Parts: sequence; C-alpha cells; structure tokens
Amino acid sequence: MAVDVTEADFQREVIEASHNVPVVVDFWADWCGPCKQLAPIIEAAVASRGGAIKLVKVDTEANAQLAASFKIQSIPAVKAFRNGQVVNEFVGLLQPSQVEAFLDTLVAAETADEAEIAVETISEESLRAVLAEDDQNVDAAMTLARILLARGDTAEAIAVLEPARHAPQADGLLACAEIVLTPDLDPELARALESLAGDPEGSLQAMLDVVPGADDARKDRVRRVMIGIFAERPVDDPIVLTYRKRLASALY
Repeated sequence: MAVDVTEADFQREVIEASHNVPVVVDFWADWCGPCKQLAPIIEAAVASRGGAIKLVKVDTEANAQLAASFKIQSIPAVKAFRNGQVVNEFVGLLQPSQVEAFLDTLVAAETADEAEIAVETISEESLRAVLAEDDQNVDAAMTLARILLARGDTAEAIAVLEPARHAPQADGLLACAEIVLTPDLDPELARALESLAGDPEGSLQAMLDVVPGADDARKDRVRRVMIGIFAERPVDDPIVLTYRKRLASALY
C-alpha cells in the first residue's frame, strides 16, 4: 500500500498530492526495529480507509537531506500533510488504536473541509432547485435573496422575493431590497437600514421618524420593513413589543 518516495519525487508525491488527498509520510530506516513494527500497523490502518489517505515511506538513510529538511532526529517519525503543509505528526511506535486515532483526526479534518466547500458551492444551486419547484417557499426565497443582496444582485433578489411576499418577513426583506435598489426614492429609510445590524433600536426609531407628514406610499414602506423585522424576531423580544406599539401609534 505504501509508496516509496525519494528526494527526487517528494514534491510531486507528497506536497502536490496533499492538495488532493491527505498524505501520511513514514520516515524509517532498515536498521530501525520499531519502524518495522509500526509499518504493518499504519499500512493496515490506511488500507482500511479505502483511499481516503495516501501513505508514503521515506528511507532516511537513502534520503538524508530530505530527513534533515524535516528535522527528523528519531525514527519512526510520521508526518501528515494536507494542502502542502504538515498538519499533524508523531514520533515512535504507537499502539494500533493510537494510529487509528491519528488517522481519524486527519480524515475528520478533510471531511469538514469538503463539507464547507460543498455548502459554498452548492447551497445557492440547491436553493434555486427548491424555488423551481415552489417559488413561494419563504425560507428558500429569503436565504437566496440574502445571498444575492450580499453580492449586489439586488434586482434578482427582488424577483426571488416577489412570489413569497405573502409572508411578512419576506415582504419586509423585499421592501428593504426595493429601498436598496433605489436609495434616492427614500434616502432617510436607506440610511436607517444601514444601521439596522449595529443599532436595531436606533434604526427602527429612525424609520418611525419619517412617518409624520409622509404620504401613504412612504408610510407603507415603513410598515412593510418594520413588520418584516418584527417577524424575524421572537414575539416577546422587547424591541418588538416596544416598536410594534410605536408603529401602530404612528400609523393609526
């Protein structure tokens, strides 16, 4: 199972290969008894993982310069590489259970990285697939809309939210997107939205402050935005309880 590697092909077989699969390097020598004891243990453990890990062996006697570059002072020395870097290592003869734990940690880290990449690469595709089946799915519409808004695709976010606007939270986000798309339509509301994340109470109060003397269209924008914000918070949130009453007083 193990691949014998020399100074000539270490870069290709270990450093470059570790960008595709974790690579475990077993530094050993023929005169080393513990090395010969460790070899079948680590080979069996790697083999049981069905190609999830690549195992290579480096003879320190034949590749002294390579051993020196990795500061190998005692063998067996095992180093695990991922993305061109040493990410874990041990020295000496370990029990099979300890070797298994060493490899488990390496595979778990690789799996976590793959999961993160999967979320980044297919989450938007998955959301679009859900909406293709049901364009009124509120959760999918809002999640995709937030992704689109974050990268500046405001017009598309509005199109995604339109079919789901029956839900107050989606309609509120839709109103926010409309304000972001045309900030000149209502500059004061646009400024209020900018401070929402850092100062929710100040932002809500700023929205209420535009209501006196506002026409019906402007009042409706304020209502939609604030009701949407309330819908995304717990019903007993003090901010919701306070500003829902203030909104009702301001509008009616």
